[in-house]
Amino acid sequence: MNENSCSMVEGTGAHGKSTLNLPEEVVNRVKRHPCYSEEAHHFFARLHVAVAPACNIQCKYCNRKYDCVNESRPGVTSEVLTPEEAVEKVLAVGTVIKQTSVVGIAGPGDPLANPKRTFKTFSLLREKAPDMKLCLSTNGLALPDYIDAIKELGIDHVTITINAVDPEIGKHIYRYVVWKGKKLTGYDAAAVLLERQLTGLEKLVENDILVKVNSVLIPGINDAHMKEVSQIIRKKGAFLHNIMPLIIADGSDFEREGRRPALMEDVALAQQSCERESRLMRHCRQCRADAVGLLGEERSEEFTKEKVRQLSATYDVSSRQALHAELDERIEKMKEARKKAARLMELRARADFIPFNVAVATKGDGKVNQHFGQAKEFQIFEVSRKGLKFITVRRVSSYCSGKETCGDHIERMGEIAGMLGDCRYLLCKRIGTEPMNRLREYGIESVMANGSIDDELLRLAERQYPVQNQV
Repeated sequence: MNENSCSMVEGTGAHGKSTLNLPEEVVNRVKRHPCYSEEAHHFFARLHVAVAPACNIQCKYCNRKYDCVNESRPGVTSEVLTPEEAVEKVLAVGTVIKQTSVVGIAGPGDPLANPKRTFKTFSLLREKAPDMKLCLSTNGLALPDYIDAIKELGIDHVTITINAVDPEIGKHIYRYVVWKGKKLTGYDAAAVLLERQLTGLEKLVENDILVKVNSVLIPGINDAHMKEVSQIIRKKGAFLHNIMPLIIADGSDFEREGRRPALMEDVALAQQSCERESRLMRHCRQCRADAVGLLGEERSEEFTKEKVRQLSATYDVSSRQALHAELDERIEKMKEARKKAARLMELRARADFIPFNVAVATKGDGKVNQHFGQAKEFQIFEVSRKGLKFITVRRVSSYCSGKETCGDHIERMGEIAGMLGDCRYLLCKRIGTEPMNRLREYGIESVMANGSIDDELLRLAERQYPVQNQV
């Protein structure tokens, strides 16, 4: 994507944009990628194959764990695969979860620190699963050396993790960088890494490869620096900026330093400072290195090596393409519904109309289709005079696990209510009387529904500000 086409997708209020604002050529490239398209993430699934165990840098927030099925963050996987095992897994997942459209390699180390394993996997996938989009995530240190290989294999979505564009800040984030056989630390490590990251970013853009930049928001280190990061990567041609909250991993340097994780308020402030600089991704789930399924669900345990061997994968490209075409149509209907919503909301452009937020319990498919007690995350939407706008995703501990005491319920409700404190309504498929009453005490009204998210949000707008009552 050249500089001119990039400029077409930027501008005031970039945080509120969806693919409605993109050139058609770009829309077609991202419409089935759940990470690059907010609309697509409701319908299309992704799969990460963990074939890259080695890493060439050590971030102070990272601790790569294995056999940790209950932890959801980058760098975590339950098992490492060979390229052949990875392909077998992709064919199995693509058979069972036909809406899977993207295969990514994101670790558990760095894919480009494991180039033979990474590119052999991609090469086999290009042959065995030609309809899958291929995606790569990297810290960027080795990226400039592999641009040609990335392009030749048709990998047209690459994510680079860039946490700082000033080595004075970066030196506090990385313990070391291994470069040309030497272990660099401090300023030198951060300077080399940054130069390689920006060079790789520029070369990818020159080769018309879409680039998403991930930045880990670290309170007290790079939080005030995030606007500058966003400015620089936009100038270099990055398509999307994803600001992710710091998760304190057990055994990491930051845990030993006593640093605190980033809160939703920290991320919101950083996003607000960057929203005029770059197009922002707000639906990231900070996926594991072996993630499977729709964003927001985790099905990796269904596709372990042993279970994949027991499956009879019949990877049918034609049936997958038929389903994907159907999902494309549903995305188009969603876009049209949002245009209609914007027109309808203009009818409520009253002096007393105050925008309000709504939390939605959903398992995907663009619907309100999850019970409150089972939800491990809520999607947050803003209803305003301009229409309906997706804001972010907030993770919580589910209210019900089947083993709680009364005290557990009270504690979890306090956590959930705190995460949803800026929401006027909660939309869910079902909710019990007790949690409904408790949420009402926090000023959150629960509404049970089972329609499309957009339709239910419009009903809440009508309920809050009926057209016939305009003055």
